[in-house]
Amino acid sequence: MTDLIPLDCRAGFPATEAATLSAGDSVELTGRVLTLRDASAARLALAIERGESLPVSLDGQIMYAVGPSPAKPGQIIGSAGPTTTERMGRYLPALFSAGVRAVIGKGELHGRDMAAFTDLGAIYFAAIGGLGALLAKQIAAARVIAYDDLGPEALYALDLVAFPAVVIIDRAGRNFHETARAAWRSR
Repeated sequence: MTDLIPLDCRAGFPATEAATLSAGDSVELTGRVLTLRDASAARLALAIERGESLPVSLDGQIMYAVGPSPAKPGQIIGSAGPTTTERMGRYLPALFSAGVRAVIGKGELHGRDMAAFTDLGAIYFAAIGGLGALLAKQIAAARVIAYDDLGPEALYALDLVAFPAVVIIDRAGRNFHETARAAWRSR
C-alpha cells in the first residue's frame, strides 16, 4: 500500500493519471463524479446501445454507485454510502465504451464483472460501506442532471472534496481483494 494519493477529477479523470494507480492505493477524490444506480445505469446503457444522445458526456468520468437519501434541512445531501457494484455489472461494458474511466462502489468483483474493468482498462475504487452519513460530509454539492423521475436512482452530479477510496482493480487488471487475501493466506 502507498501513502494517500490526492486525485483531482474536477476536469474529468485523465487516463494518464489512472495509469499511475495500483491496486491497494488509498486515494482522496476531489471533483465532480456522476452517480450510478440500477435504473439510471440501465437507461444510460440502453441509450448508448441505441446510439441515442446522452444527457451528459461520460467521457473521462468517474461514476459513484450510490443512491443518496434525501437531504435533511441544512444538508447538501442525505446519507450517501456506496452500493454493491456487482448489480450494475451488465451495464459496465456500455458505460466504459462511452468513456467512463472509473467506478466507485463496494463489494468484490469476479468473472464477467471484473473482466469489464480489466478488458476496458477502467479503475474500480471501493468506498467503505456503512459510512453513508460520514461520506456525505465529503460532498460539497449535489444536483440531479437527468432522470429525475427515478428519485434516488436519478443521475446526479456530485462535487466531492477529499472523498476517501481504495483502488481495488487497477488498469493492469490487478485485484486488491485477491492479492490481499493471498498475502494473508501465505502468513
